[in-house]
Amino acid sequence: MSDTGSDTKRKTTTRLKVAKPRLYKVILVNDDFTPREFVLVILKAVFRMSEEQGYNVMMTAHQKGKCVVAVYSRDIAETKAKEAIDLAKQAGFPLMFVTEPED
Repeated sequence: MSDTGSDTKRKTTTRLKVAKPRLYKVILVNDDFTPREFVLVILKAVFRMSEEQGYNVMMTAHQKGKCVVAVYSRDIAETKAKEAIDLAKQAGFPLMFVTEPED
């Protein structure tokens, strides 16, 4: 004795939501020792900025003490900051970049 209408099975599917990776800001910290021309070279070479973009970022950091250069995933942000710091150290300048999570 089977009821064909009441033996219906429902399949449930579970969908997982993958969280987007957290983004990190690369921040240029102002110092009084690194020449402006060198800061521009770093911003153009490492962060692929134009002359005008680099100048605006540099001047904002100079006036406010720091400035967000770019926002990337964590690995890329840390790599870019380290590359810029290493280039500055090789040239004998104390130029500093830090990374921090975006709000």
